[in-house]
Amino acid sequence: MAKRGVSEGSRDGGGTVPKTATTAAKKAAPAKKTAPAKKAAPVESAASARKATPAKKPTAAKKTAPAKKATPTDDAAPLKRPKPPQSHTALVRQARRINRELADVYPYAHPELDFENPFQLLVATVLSAQTTDLRVNQTTPALFSRYPTPEDLAAANPEEVEELIRPTGFFRAKTRSIMGLSAALRDDFGGEVPGRLQDLVKLPGVGRKTAFVVLGNAFGVPGITVDTHFGRLVRRWKWTEETDPDKVEAAVGALFPKSDWTMLSHRVIFHGRRICHARKPACGACPIAPLCPSYGEGETDPDKARKLLKYEMGGMPGQRLNPPPDYPGKAAPPLGAAG
Repeated sequence: MAKRGVSEGSRDGGGTVPKTATTAAKKAAPAKKTAPAKKAAPVESAASARKATPAKKPTAAKKTAPAKKATPTDDAAPLKRPKPPQSHTALVRQARRINRELADVYPYAHPELDFENPFQLLVATVLSAQTTDLRVNQTTPALFSRYPTPEDLAAANPEEVEELIRPTGFFRAKTRSIMGLSAALRDDFGGEVPGRLQDLVKLPGVGRKTAFVVLGNAFGVPGITVDTHFGRLVRRWKWTEETDPDKVEAAVGALFPKSDWTMLSHRVIFHGRRICHARKPACGACPIAPLCPSYGEGETDPDKARKLLKYEMGGMPGQRLNPPPDYPGKAAPPLGAAG
């Protein structure tokens, strides 16, 4: 019996001891496989947590970056564009300083319509509506040669007058106006242009703007001429926000002594035609840029701005065929001539 047990133990590889070792090994094997799995799970979750945290920080940095860049631009804006005056006294000072600067820039400022007497100036001013002074100056020589007096123009053939003034546009309506005012001058004023505002505005086609042009330049009576250039510039300079010409006239007139009104009108209109244009002001070439609260609305690059200058400021002919002796530019060419 003892031998049989020994032989059976020999076949098992050494009795009961090998069985115990084998069992322990089987139990240890699963423990080694599951232990790393349990430990790996927290490592992976921690790693993903660490990766998720830095991902939020760059996002916050990108959001704050534009705010830092915008701050210097906002702070620099007032340096480029002066704030408009806040009080009436400050407004008066700013307006009068601009007028003085314009007087230095345009000492030769003048009405840009050719005329030899009040009648010619009156007719030319009526014709200048919705066109340039240059086109009027090119048209009136033939008109005044044919009809030199109010009596002559009042008795003219309307179709002939229409043909003569056709280049100025709206020639039928303008023919009615200039023939009507000529008849009124003949019938009511002895063929003479009156020198009073209340009389001038009664004439056909004559409003306050036209009347002040005639009074200021033919009779020496101060007046403010509110045309499109004048209205545009005084609003850019913050002298007024009004758009109605009569209200603009009143607002600007309150900023200056009456004796300055006529020449102020010439200077502002000169500046509007030459530098401070409607669509693209030449801000970079403007001599009063430091005083302008609207600086930057136009071209600020000096070289590009200089290319926008017109008439004598840009080396080109002016609007008058017969400019005053002190005019520094070239005379305009006659109608149909090259130049």
